Amino acid sequence: MNSSRRILFFLGLLFMSFVNFAQDASQDDSRQTSNIQQYTPSKLMGKGQWDIKWFNNLYTETKSTFADGKQPRQTFFTSTLETYTGVGENRRWNVGAIVEVRSNVIADRKALDVFKFDGEESTARSGLTSIAPSVKFVPVASISNFSIQSSFFIPLVDQETENGVFLDQKGYTWQNRFFYDYTFPGSKWQLFSELNSEFHFGKKSVRDANDDTIEGSFANNSLSLTPGVFLSYFPSSKFTILALAQHSQRLDLGNNFGQDYTAVGGGTKYQLTHALNLELLYTNFVRGNSTGLGQTFNLGLRAIF
Repeated sequence: MNSSRRILFFLGLLFMSFVNFAQDASQDDSRQTSNIQQYTPSKLMGKGQWDIKWFNNLYTETKSTFADGKQPRQTFFTSTLETYTGVGENRRWNVGAIVEVRSNVIADRKALDVFKFDGEESTARSGLTSIAPSVKFVPVASISNFSIQSSFFIPLVDQETENGVFLDQKGYTWQNRFFYDYTFPGSKWQLFSELNSEFHFGKKSVRDANDDTIEGSFANNSLSLTPGVFLSYFPSSKFTILALAQHSQRLDLGNNFGQDYTAVGGGTKYQLTHALNLELLYTNFVRGNSTGLGQTFNLGLRAIF
């Protein structure tokens, strides 16, 4: 088993151990509330509570704004493990960490080849790419459904692009995500909104004769702003269907690279146990500039205990 497979196996094993613990804990909890209704991303954990999410995103494209018509398939897989716990007595502060593992394949390889983690020269790369200490807080005590998540991503890759294959950004990123949700009184509808801001900083990108990154990052000295809205309908307390729309705009702060895209999609969430829920999402990139025009398929598991 190579290092990338061991890393992903370890993340899965770690998550499932927490899930088993959460299921055991939930057996003694007689409450019938639904976490997918109560604990939106806006809501924080109380003291002693844990929030663990394993989210998997597969993005694949055969079109982009860099080329006319169909192009060889490229696929990028990101597996993210987020862990938070509540501190203090007033549900206003959570501390935690984020770990990201990536696997990418190019040159018209099949989308599911990202799960081979084979590192085939000139067509594939994979590995643990970043870690981030993170904090979530409620800035206004009287508005508990408005919160901010602030994370500082530390890159673990030596080269962004190697043998023509991109893996992940090499620069540092300060990410701030602003969350707000609203449940319509007397109805089964809920609106969730997010503004994700990412400031990328460091040296400008320098490439060699093979167009591989030597230092810096293509994204350094830029600010990305990504607002999104999610409208959910709850046929029951344990099940929801949702529609979403997102737009992302990368602002050039000196790196001579701007970018934007718009994506729409939908999905569902289901409460498997009192502690564990399942999330499935799909998005389609309907337009953009200096970007791919692909699709994402997403699977998430979240445990709250």
